[in-house]
This record gives sequence, structure tokens and C-alpha cells, in this order.
Amino acid sequence: MTSLRCATTSRSGTTAAYEGLTTEQICERRPTWSLFDDGAPEGETAAQVGARADRVLEEVRAVNGDAALFAHGHVLRVLAARWLGLPPRDGRLFALSSSSVSVLGHERETEVVSLWNDLSHLAER
Repeated sequence: MTSLRCATTSRSGTTAAYEGLTTEQICERRPTWSLFDDGAPEGETAAQVGARADRVLEEVRAVNGDAALFAHGHVLRVLAARWLGLPPRDGRLFALSSSSVSVLGHERETEVVSLWNDLSHLAER
């Protein structure tokens, strides 16, 4: 049997003035808006989210074994970018669906994306 250790953090970020709005509603106000490029008024920038992701990844890399992370989609996209050594704004390159499963791992010493945006667990049985 595998033993699990659970931990929670209060490292949540914010989209502040845009909290509770859909992308479509925000774009009515700012037609060219992109969270990864523009951030949110009174909220975190992509660089700040990247710094937060870096702190989480530092903890994950210190774990002897696997780790499971649960978070909102945008921060997970930034986390994947940072795992690969990409800038935080490159999180925009990783489409991510709700309830999907993704796996970040290693191929030898290289950090890689082993599985991304998998929804097969939601298929009808």
C-alpha cells in the first residue's frame, strides 16, 4: 500500500477586479486582453504567478517520490511552463480543460510533460 502525505497551502493568487467574470465579459471591456500578457487590475502578473509556481516546484523537487497537485487551470499552465524552464507567460501555450489530468515528469535528467490535458477518465463506461 502506498502512503500519502497531504498538505495544503494558502498560496492562492487573485485576478482581483476580474474575479467572477468570464473571459468574454472581460473582453467586452478590453477586447485584446490576455491574462498571460496583461494580468488583472489589482491582481497578480504572470511573473508573480511564475514566482509562486517556482516556490511550489521547489517543494515538489524536494519530495522523494511522486507528488499530486491540484489548482486552478491558469496556475497549472504557468506551473507547466516553469517546470520546462519557460517564462510564465508561456503558460498560454498549454490548453487545459477542467477535470483533466496532466503529468510532469522526467526523461532521464530532463524535466518533461509526460501527459497533458487527459480526459479519458471522464469517458462513459
